[in-house]
Amino acid sequence: MQAKAHANNVRIAPRKVKLVIDLIRGKEVGEAIAILRHTPKSASPVVEKLLNSAIANAEHNYQMDVNKLVIAQVYANQGPTMKRFRPRAMGRASRINKRTSHITIVVSEK
Repeated sequence: MQAKAHANNVRIAPRKVKLVIDLIRGKEVGEAIAILRHTPKSASPVVEKLLNSAIANAEHNYQMDVNKLVIAQVYANQGPTMKRFRPRAMGRASRINKRTSHITIVVSEK
């Protein structure tokens, strides 16, 4: 049995989120929360909140034991990109891409 949690359209680039989620992939949830609390990356609080949501889903919806949960899958896909323009020299403009992420965490009992 597996429990999921999604966070869609998070305003952090997926490349930056993947640095954080690679740290917790395959770990027990207690250890993963400890890692996320001490990781100085902007994606850490978002991933921690999502992990807590996945744990709550497992406990409430599937009656799983919280102490036996392990992160089965975690991935970040690219969401929609917001295009913005910045003025440059000699009347030109350059585009800035503000990327978003769709983050998914799947937990299961070991």
